[in-house]
Amino acid sequence: MIFDDVKRSGHSFTHAERRLIRRLRTPLDIQRYLNRLPYNTEPGGDTLRGFRQVVRRGTAHCLEAALFAACVMEQHGYPPLLLGLDSIDGLDHVIFVYRHQGKWGSVARSRDPGLHGRKPVFRSPRALAESYFDPYIDYTGMVTGYAVTHMRVMGSYDWRFSRRNVWAVEKMLLDVRSHKIKRSRTRVRREREKYRAYLETHKKKPLYYRGREKWSEIPKHFL
Repeated sequence: MIFDDVKRSGHSFTHAERRLIRRLRTPLDIQRYLNRLPYNTEPGGDTLRGFRQVVRRGTAHCLEAALFAACVMEQHGYPPLLLGLDSIDGLDHVIFVYRHQGKWGSVARSRDPGLHGRKPVFRSPRALAESYFDPYIDYTGMVTGYAVTHMRVMGSYDWRFSRRNVWAVEKMLLDVRSHKIKRSRTRVRREREKYRAYLETHKKKPLYYRGREKWSEIPKHFL
């Protein structure tokens, strides 16, 4: 544990937060914790909460979950890395990413079953990002690029403990230059038609994707 590193920056965890961090020792622990939280649909207006407010509010959307995971895993010696996925419809997705024994994995929260975490089995951030391509396709969504960002670029900005929305994090991520991901139009059209047909028939989002064995656990209500 490296609680003192944050304390020296002018902040400190509460006793309850320390207990939670000690309990969430691995990325899978964090994924399970986030899976149990209600998804933050922002009923009172847009939010962007850091670690402390996620704990206090007991809810999180994708970027809030990524910040929560980054803060917790930072205390276990992992760098706070976020991977942003750009979508053609502007509905981007942000996840926490990490390396384990040289391979890349992720922790994530989403309203779509295929956009949660991944096991640490990917050889590179690009390979990890590409694992989200097919599950991202719905009526309008499609991944067009990705970028990995270390939260140290925020300097002394308080993205962990702030009581306010941390909109500067969103702005920073939007300004990061992305690496392009391209797939054939035929493939995208095929996957979109398949998605539409499944949703219209079954009235729920699909889980038929290849590579699902590389996913982390997903919330039970999707199963």
